[in-house]
Amino acid sequence: MPTASTDGPKFINPKYVKIAYRNLVDRFLTFISIAIVISVLLEAIRLGPDEVMALWRSVEFDTVPVLVTTFVAVIMSTVYFMSRPRPICLVDHVCYKPPESCRFPAAKFMMQSRQISNFDPISVDFQMKILERSGLGNETSLPPALHHVPHNPTIQASREEAELVIFSVIDSLLEKTGVKPKDIDILIVNCSLFSPTPSLSAMVVNKYKMRSNIQSYNLAGMGCSAGLISIDLAKDLLHARPNSYALVISTEIITQYWYTGNQRSMLLANCLFRMGGASILLSNKRAEAKRAKYSLCHLVRTHKGADDSSYHSVYEEEDKEGKIGISLSKDLMTIAGAALRTNITTLGPLVLPISEQLLFLFSLIGRKVINPKWKPYIPDFKQAFDHFCIHAGGRGVIEELGKNLRLSPEHVEASKMTLHCFGNTSSSSPWYELDYIEAKGRMKKGDRVWQIALGSGFKCNSAVWRCNRTVKTPTGSAWDGFIDKYPVHIPDVHKV
Repeated sequence: MPTASTDGPKFINPKYVKIAYRNLVDRFLTFISIAIVISVLLEAIRLGPDEVMALWRSVEFDTVPVLVTTFVAVIMSTVYFMSRPRPICLVDHVCYKPPESCRFPAAKFMMQSRQISNFDPISVDFQMKILERSGLGNETSLPPALHHVPHNPTIQASREEAELVIFSVIDSLLEKTGVKPKDIDILIVNCSLFSPTPSLSAMVVNKYKMRSNIQSYNLAGMGCSAGLISIDLAKDLLHARPNSYALVISTEIITQYWYTGNQRSMLLANCLFRMGGASILLSNKRAEAKRAKYSLCHLVRTHKGADDSSYHSVYEEEDKEGKIGISLSKDLMTIAGAALRTNITTLGPLVLPISEQLLFLFSLIGRKVINPKWKPYIPDFKQAFDHFCIHAGGRGVIEELGKNLRLSPEHVEASKMTLHCFGNTSSSSPWYELDYIEAKGRMKKGDRVWQIALGSGFKCNSAVWRCNRTVKTPTGSAWDGFIDKYPVHIPDVHKV
């Protein structure tokens, strides 16, 4: 007698169901168009050439309505294309590479911390634990004034740091692009902590003898997300001023703001922030569209109310048998998560494929109508973007956002390696991450990049770029000389 099969029921792998669903929904119009074309061809074959020609001759065209319709269509198309703002292109960008003399390894950091008499033993121990868990490597740098004990954080020393960083990235960018200082129409400098008089933007205008009618802006006090705020400002100014160049400088001058007290949240800045900066050349010139690396697709800015202390409390203390334990602050991630959710709710419909938008809509309706306890559906942003540049504010922040967005280790690699090599360079960190992707030779024509900037306040800003051409491995990059050794393994705790 035949024996019954012992094999259990065979189920279709959900992975393939989801792939089939995405292909069907995202390419629905393509499938319908192909089906219509095939149907028309089959009907034409069935009728034969004589009947097809007879049908064509039977169609009568009235000349006057056809000409009027064509004329109106041409006029409307012309008005539409003339009224559209010119696309904003990113011609090129440069990130600051500190000299070897500015390198500040963790061992040197702790040695100096022990020499500063203002620090009590608990504060020294706290800083060491933060450094061990921070994800920073020994290649990070601090400005020259902080390499000596006692420190001498004067205004003059801060201005010297500003000149060192800002002039370096501007010189490199002008050399790479061939643009002259007199060609710059708009200048935007953002630096949150150091806002001297004369301003940093005035310093740049005077140094490079820029035109007297240049539109110059100096942004201060906006935190680590100020870099993308500057891009947003440049975009608006370029829309109002066609055929122009905009130079954006993002940096943080930290010389004068080295903290020597014992408040834990303030000590975090010492452990995480390092010197750095970036210069970005934007343009709406048609001639630049051919050689520009990227085109700006979308910019989204969101703000969730919170005091600045919540941002500084990246880690919280836990007393364990008289010892200091360190963990990621729940308050920070709650606020950051709320700001990010608001941001992606606005950005999602602009970038996500229809399949992901429908899943999100069904999840939302299900939670409202059927069961409020259903978990909200997190859209798969990997369907919309090829590269992610998450602000390198701290290891915990990168990992938490990567987990919430369901990103793979490869997608957060640029952010983690930037933090390891350069530290938290504030508003310029997304540009170091973009530089990393280019230096690895991963940026291909048509790729889309999502830059995410987080800042105190609490702000979450997004910029989406489309790559116009395959980017060859650049020379003169901030990663020159050590890109080949990355990515590196970063242990959970790196003993100093």
